[in-house]
Amino acid sequence: MTTTLDINKILVIDDEESLRYGAQRILSKQGFTVFLAPTGQDGLDIIKKEPVAIVLLDLKMPGMDGMEVLEKISAMEKHILVIVITGYATVETAITAMKIGAYDFIPKPYEPDQLRIVVNRAKERLSFEQSAIHLERKQKETLTVLHTERSRTHTIIESLPNGVIVTNTEGNVILINPACCQYLGIVFDEENINSIDKYILDKELCTLAKNISKGKYIDYTEIPSSEIETKDGKFLLARCRPVIGAKQECLGCVINLMDISAMKTLDLLKSEFVSKVTHELRSPLSTIHEQLDMVIKSEHEKSDQDDQYMLSRAKEKVYGLISTIGDLLDLSRMEAGAPAKTHEPVKMDEVLKNITDFLNTRAETKNQKLTLKISDQPLPPLKADMATLESVFGNLISNAINYTQEGGKIDVVVDKTGNNIRVKVIDNGFGIEAKHMELIFKRFYRVKNDKTRFLVGTGLGLPIVKSIIDSMNGYIEVASEVGKGSTFTVILPLDQSESAIM
Repeated sequence: MTTTLDINKILVIDDEESLRYGAQRILSKQGFTVFLAPTGQDGLDIIKKEPVAIVLLDLKMPGMDGMEVLEKISAMEKHILVIVITGYATVETAITAMKIGAYDFIPKPYEPDQLRIVVNRAKERLSFEQSAIHLERKQKETLTVLHTERSRTHTIIESLPNGVIVTNTEGNVILINPACCQYLGIVFDEENINSIDKYILDKELCTLAKNISKGKYIDYTEIPSSEIETKDGKFLLARCRPVIGAKQECLGCVINLMDISAMKTLDLLKSEFVSKVTHELRSPLSTIHEQLDMVIKSEHEKSDQDDQYMLSRAKEKVYGLISTIGDLLDLSRMEAGAPAKTHEPVKMDEVLKNITDFLNTRAETKNQKLTLKISDQPLPPLKADMATLESVFGNLISNAINYTQEGGKIDVVVDKTGNNIRVKVIDNGFGIEAKHMELIFKRFYRVKNDKTRFLVGTGLGLPIVKSIIDSMNGYIEVASEVGKGSTFTVILPLDQSESAIM
């Protein structure tokens, strides 16, 4: 159909003028546009020019009769509905007209209501047909768009440099791009749907992907990233996300794999470099520190106050450098994944007592009161490395002493909560402004203001503390108010094999 038919346009082909104009009057009142033709040929000419949808055709006409006109209209394939008008309304005539392609017929003479009923029925039929054609066209367009979008999406995924795996709600793989096949050294079988376990050997990542596929993770912020190592020694960073449908339902999981082997190698080289440099610097700096201490003691009576001040400041700066080197060596060991020296049952109350006894001398020089408060409830031993725990709480208590004014107080509180050991380091010192709270665990970050700018520090203590606690599946949080003090809370699980403690 090259021309869209107008269901409100009707052609009347009849050699009787009174019937032509009579039909025009009746149908015009119904809102139709009516064209008139006295002969069959005139009618065919009008059909070629106008998009008429309904034709009222008299069968008995001089020259080209109605049956011949009907045959020619049917051959046009315009889906025009022809209603035959005849005074010879016999069954044989009706059957013949229907076979040729007539939609309906009406006998002469007809009543106005008869004409309206037949024409309106034809109009409804055309309306339904046009709606069906429109829906079919829309469906084809939608299918074409879907096919195009699918092809475009498939092409994009195929060309991505990162590996991509897509699963359904059952955790079965439905798509893997070539980059992923290359990373994992696998062949993807599109014909057979297999579980993700067949393609990825890391059990934790597989479990995470299956849980996401089943809709257990909707909030992206709760989904952890993970690193996996391939058979050929490559390191891949895996990020998983749920595939969300139009109704916010989970349709599966998409896993993005990025090759970070080069980054791991660079980090290793950086750590080795830092370790070597700091190790070489540590020995001469320690010697300089000791010699300065000897000079200060031997020249105590001879030197004037200015010399003593300069020597003391030099000794203090050297000590700061030694502390920085120690922190850098600790960081290098942690980044290299060096395990703790020993894992043995440790009594937390004894560890904290040793640390507070050792640091109490420093607190007394500032007239501070350092107190250890141990819960009345017996504390079970914590399986950990003694030196590591001393590093964590030595840092936290030292910070509390450094960032608390003279005459202040520091309380160290330890107790058991659930299946965890909880330690709080509470001071009434300078406090931390809200703008610094999210940055204090970043490397080399130091809170500087009028009260802290003279304090010596590396900005590595808290990052080291957090790294150690994270490696122990623990948790650290801080609450602080400027001018009133800070509280650092550390929670360590008694069972170090658990992945979560809260």
